[in-house]
Amino acid sequence: MRRFRFGFNFFEIRSREEFAAQCRRGEEYGFDVAFVPDHLGSPAPFPTMVAAADATERLRVGSLVLNAPFWNPHLLAREVASVDRLTGGRLELGLGAGHMKWEFDEAGIPWEGFAARARRLEETVEELGRLFAADRYEQRAKVDELYDLAALRPVQRTGFGGFGPPLLIGGTGDRVLRIAAKHADTVAIAGTYQVPGAPPGTLMLATAEQAAERVAFVREQAGERFAGIELNALVQRVMITEDRRGTVEKLAAQALPHMTLDEALDTPFLLVGTAEQIAEQLRESRERFGFSNITVHGPFLDVLGPVLERLL
Repeated sequence: MRRFRFGFNFFEIRSREEFAAQCRRGEEYGFDVAFVPDHLGSPAPFPTMVAAADATERLRVGSLVLNAPFWNPHLLAREVASVDRLTGGRLELGLGAGHMKWEFDEAGIPWEGFAARARRLEETVEELGRLFAADRYEQRAKVDELYDLAALRPVQRTGFGGFGPPLLIGGTGDRVLRIAAKHADTVAIAGTYQVPGAPPGTLMLATAEQAAERVAFVREQAGERFAGIELNALVQRVMITEDRRGTVEKLAAQALPHMTLDEALDTPFLLVGTAEQIAEQLRESRERFGFSNITVHGPFLDVLGPVLERLL
């Protein structure tokens, strides 16, 4: 059974000092990775990763997840290689197909159907692999030779066929999970689903049954690769309470219109209860679904943090 790895993601940067302190607290609790999402209004992914690594000693950094249609593969390869080198090989690259239409609209990026966005995701993964494997741009050869310049390539040689950093791919749909099963080192089973018939980006929390079915789908698609794949779950809320059932019942009534109480109690994407109950939920989730890589949103860093000593 895989050991646990824990991550948290950033929603904001209030100040340089508060940001650094948050990173250090995460490291002290025992978190393994600080993630940055790729959303308008949130911090820019790559400079935030470098700052998080600079504030800590061992904390890995990554994206959960970059919207592949936002990025030109050549420019993305430059960012990835630079950050992997500046962080001493602590980068974990997460990619997805994108799901918030309003962000595409605001940025002036064409919004395509899901099949096209998934295709763009896989093309990006394949092009990054080719670029990481290449020694350098042929057009720069004379300049590089003249000044004895090192090729800008990732430090790590674990993902992308042994030429780049570990690759995480996140999503819920068949197309993205097929791509993840084929290419990723870590497959992130998203804790939310698009509400059928609602505008893009209208989400509902996934049930345990949905999580189990998605894991089974990845297993089928990955075949022999599955044994080497790490499974990630993005937990949406962490709440410490002595009254687990009563707290979940209130939460379900207020914020989970698509779930029954029993479904809310059973989903792996909510952690509610005493510290020991939450630790047991995580152990059960690893046993039941294979989720050994657990990520929480930044506001819950200090809620889950003290629980980790029971698990690490």
